[in-house]
Amino acid sequence: MARQEFRGFGGITLRAEVSGFSDDPAVLLVHGGGQSGEAWRGVAEALVQAGRYVINLDLRGHGASDWAPDGRYDFGVFVEDLRAVLAQLAARPTIVGATIGGWIAAAAIGEQGGHLASGLVLADAPPQVDGDAAQRVSFSLQELSEQTDRRQACDPRFLAQVDLQAAAPRITAASADISLPLLFVRGAFSKLTEDDAAPAFCNRHDNVEMAEIREGGNLVAFDRTDLFNATLLEFLERRVPRFLPDYRQGSDARTLRDALGCFATGVTVVTAMGEAGEPVGLTANSFTSVSLDPPLLLVCIAKTSGSLKVIEQASHFAVNVLHIGQQPISNRFARPGDDRFAATPWQRGQFDAPLISGALANFECARHALHDGGDHIILVGQVERAKYEPRRDPLLYFKGRYRRLHFA
Repeated sequence: MARQEFRGFGGITLRAEVSGFSDDPAVLLVHGGGQSGEAWRGVAEALVQAGRYVINLDLRGHGASDWAPDGRYDFGVFVEDLRAVLAQLAARPTIVGATIGGWIAAAAIGEQGGHLASGLVLADAPPQVDGDAAQRVSFSLQELSEQTDRRQACDPRFLAQVDLQAAAPRITAASADISLPLLFVRGAFSKLTEDDAAPAFCNRHDNVEMAEIREGGNLVAFDRTDLFNATLLEFLERRVPRFLPDYRQGSDARTLRDALGCFATGVTVVTAMGEAGEPVGLTANSFTSVSLDPPLLLVCIAKTSGSLKVIEQASHFAVNVLHIGQQPISNRFARPGDDRFAATPWQRGQFDAPLISGALANFECARHALHDGGDHIILVGQVERAKYEPRRDPLLYFKGRYRRLHFA
């Protein structure tokens, strides 16, 4: 077992115990308020034995992590800490969070953080939080603040400062926007949520599952670790499996498509002018440079595209590389039937091909060659003019979703 340091919000140092093999699927454990990673020890051992790589994090002001020099322990700063830790990991983990740790994770993932994790398990942390449940947890934290051993385990300023009632609407709203596989585990005798509240939430969201442990109470992950581990491992094997999908020729094409989607790309709009002077265009991310001498590039266009015929016949075409602020343009040119250019600023290029205004780069090309590529046409162009904007970042596409650059 080793210790790893992370840089949290505002530069604070957060520490975690890591165990297992780093090539195995990662699980990030986030403890509850007034605890430390030590509470997860039994869970961490079971995960490692099941072939998972475990990062057992201490929150700021808890365990081995630094206490906040400025005394900040509001809910929002914990959310930013977790986002910072996730951005520093080499792989997207499944997050397992208990009570406050689970709510922190729900906010971090639900508020446009779905690209940072592969799954979420909420232990004793109902995704739909009402004021009464938040108040009960706050009261329990106040009781902990009076215990000497707890004051030594975490910064007493946390126990006195955290306001879950104020954070409850934020947690509930963020949880509704989580699209990752999500498991909510509660004890049958838990007082943190009404008996029918969690099932109602699960029924409204296809990605959400619920497991109830009969003998468990408010701290089911720690009071009945054996039953919790069995529930957790079953969920992980089913929804976030250890073994990689394997495509063989003739098998499920979706597996091949998912594998190809692991190659991150930029996003382009390929445009040309029809014989009657009408502009056409489509979104494409299968684009690459080919040669510098002569200057060649290529783009692959589906044979089912309604714009293909015009682009094939045009003597010139353009490839417009989009920046991070042009996601609406990408969506517009990916949908059939819209008047795409009416809502998109553009101008004619030097060789008559439409150029998207403000794009990250515009390449004006003469048609060099056309090749058959199965269900696509491979269009090779000779670059006759190019311009680019060095101060913007690219719009990225990875595993079926838009992404943005992350600078470590």
